[in-house]
Amino acid sequence: MTVPKAAPRQPLGGLALLGWVVGAAAAFILLFFLITAVLRQMPDPIGPRADLFVEGARMTLQLTLVSGVIGLVIGVVVGIMRTSSLWLVRAPASVFIWLIRGTPLLVQILFVYNALPPLLKAIGVNLELNEFWSAVIALALNVGAYNAEVIRAGILAIPRGQGEAARSLGLSGGQTMRTVVLPQALRVVVPPLVNNLVALLKDSSLASSIALLELTLAGSRVSSETFQPVPVLTTVACVYLALTTVMTLFTDQLERRVKIATR
Repeated sequence: MTVPKAAPRQPLGGLALLGWVVGAAAAFILLFFLITAVLRQMPDPIGPRADLFVEGARMTLQLTLVSGVIGLVIGVVVGIMRTSSLWLVRAPASVFIWLIRGTPLLVQILFVYNALPPLLKAIGVNLELNEFWSAVIALALNVGAYNAEVIRAGILAIPRGQGEAARSLGLSGGQTMRTVVLPQALRVVVPPLVNNLVALLKDSSLASSIALLELTLAGSRVSSETFQPVPVLTTVACVYLALTTVMTLFTDQLERRVKIATR
């Protein structure tokens, strides 16, 4: 007696990806509703200041998503530059990664907020950056450098013969990278890119150093006001844990669908 095989699951297509994004958005909306309801029921010093914690959590998530998208674009561009055979293309990418990976993220945030506008003004560019966009730029550049190395490794993992076959069919180097190599490389490197995104959510706490009201600064203000660090920091840690848990659940789903697509 033969056992019927289960129908293979379909890879993550455009419609499924849209459903995944909508599902993730709905999950975070529900999460913030639950966080608000739970915190408001807690005793002092948490309950009366629940809205401050929720506002900080929203800013943390917003900072993570905006920086993550920009950092992915930076990572793709710099990662491709790192694999170039031209020294003039490869060298700037290598210097960028060297600078970002060799300096602390806290210093980078402070530099963008305090030093970048005066430096740009000295060359005739008037750019006023508020706390949010200063943090976004610094976080995006930081995660972009790490993403670039991940994507470079993914590109190098694709067999050279595939690129040669595409070129033999008449595709240019740019077309080969865009349509053959890069899509496969991005599927290979989804797990480390997801890890970078989760790490970015936690690293966003350093934006408190420039007075951006995210979750860590919200907790710090409540702790300074009430002199009760134990319940405040415990609450902050639990909210971070809830955010990373929901994000990990959906990124794990994305990883599984990508693995199916590569079989």
